[in-house]
Amino acid sequence: MAAEFPTPIPETYVDRSGLKVAAVLADFVETQAIPGTGIDPAAFWDGFAGAVAELGPRIAAALDERQRLQSEIDAWHRANRAIDPEAYRAFLTGIGYLEVEGPDFTIDTGNIDPEIASLPGPQLVVPITNARYALNAANARWGSLYDALYGTDAMGDLPKGKGFDPDRGMRVIAWSKALLDDVVPLAYGSHGDIPGYRVEGDALVPALKDPTQFAGYTGTPEAPRKILFRNHGLHIVLDVDRDNAVGQLDPAGIADMQLESAISAIMDCEDSVASVDAADKVGAYANWLGLMAGTLSAEFAKGGTTQVRQLNADPEFIAPDGTSFRLKGRALMLVR
Repeated sequence: MAAEFPTPIPETYVDRSGLKVAAVLADFVETQAIPGTGIDPAAFWDGFAGAVAELGPRIAAALDERQRLQSEIDAWHRANRAIDPEAYRAFLTGIGYLEVEGPDFTIDTGNIDPEIASLPGPQLVVPITNARYALNAANARWGSLYDALYGTDAMGDLPKGKGFDPDRGMRVIAWSKALLDDVVPLAYGSHGDIPGYRVEGDALVPALKDPTQFAGYTGTPEAPRKILFRNHGLHIVLDVDRDNAVGQLDPAGIADMQLESAISAIMDCEDSVASVDAADKVGAYANWLGLMAGTLSAEFAKGGTTQVRQLNADPEFIAPDGTSFRLKGRALMLVR
């Protein structure tokens, strides 16, 4: 028996500069997207209508060309079951699908975010229609190395039981200190052996093998609350808290180690979502607007309580020279 699909709810449309626009989209643009930009709604719709008039025929022509190419490729495959690579390449070049390779050239990477041009790091893809997931991705710029090691099998086994296991905690600390010895080594000795950190003048004590890797701190020079290291443009934050259960296991009082992690995230409106009508699309646009404005939040239940997830703020530090600065607290967000 064939499946019965629900009857689609008809869209309500309004006229804007000669265009028929879904009412829910027009309302979003005029009451949420435009306010604060200084743009007059009527001027926006006039400009958008002009763009549609100019670009619509070009897009239609490009789609027609795509269909022509696909039709010729389909016909070729029906006629040529066995593929000769050279013949296939000649065919694709002949119909304009492949271009003849031109001479070498150079490009300018100026005015490009370092997360795209020069910084290596993971990139997440997340459905923009799920506000909680989108917030998680944006906030994944920083992640706890201690949590990642303790809660996974990265050290070879999974945690046993639900309570805190001090022995496993000690293994996490040892693993993390070995990482520091590898990427931010001391001039002498090991991070695992020192009783603490302090700042004297513009330098960290104990001294680093490369003093320029000390990038900043919070708290006081005598008792820093956080220590900031830099390696290959990415950062590591040591969280000092001797009152914390984990910090009490470490002679230096390190309660956590934060790594700069997912430096960019694609907020996806395509492959990972299903937006089939104007209301669906407005939901996606509204989440993107909230991400751009920094106002997006999501409530969810956890452990019997309601929690609210928001975008992380940019953390502030004191540089070795005594000046204040901020690092990015969120991944560079791209939209697809």
